[in-house]
Amino acid sequence: MTGNGDSGAMGGLSALPVPSTPPGADLRTVPPPGRSRGQQDTHRLGYRGPSACAAAGITYRQLDYWARTGLVEPSVRPAHGSGSQRLYGFRDVLTLKIVKRLLDAGVSLHSIRAAVQALRCVDLAELPSLVLMSDGATVYRCSSAGDMAELLSGGRGVFGIAVGAVWADVELALSRLHAERADTGEPVVADHPEDELARRRRMR
Repeated sequence: MTGNGDSGAMGGLSALPVPSTPPGADLRTVPPPGRSRGQQDTHRLGYRGPSACAAAGITYRQLDYWARTGLVEPSVRPAHGSGSQRLYGFRDVLTLKIVKRLLDAGVSLHSIRAAVQALRCVDLAELPSLVLMSDGATVYRCSSAGDMAELLSGGRGVFGIAVGAVWADVELALSRLHAERADTGEPVVADHPEDELARRRRMR
């Protein structure tokens, strides 16, 4: 896929035009879909390996291998020596889940690495609007219906991953798992729906 002339290939991922982020926007505090700024900011939290695995739907062996090979490394806190704990950020877990879905669809690890590398260059605020399309050999980044139509016009069999939908899945999963504040390391206890139900029953 060549795009529309303004596109540039980035290691197997077609980089199609994406709307730029408004000047001065603080991407660290952009609320995810369905979450207001007054609620807990997911992007300021870190998650240990077991929580990252649970939210992404992967095994700890996969998590460890991908970290050691540089596919998806923890951005909040890497492991330093025996006994240290990796701490993954929201974007890390989102990437882990995207990688898992691409692997499940039969995309080669080589193409996935290229896709992950290119996605690192995408602003956080723009990720929910993206759709990743793949024909099994190459991963393409689409940001509009026109991009997808161009890809489908070639008659190839493709599948798509709506990053916004994956984002919502990860956000929901992480809201039910223990986390740590990225700045202080203070533990944040998960707010389970069962806990809210119990509180309401006690208030009756």
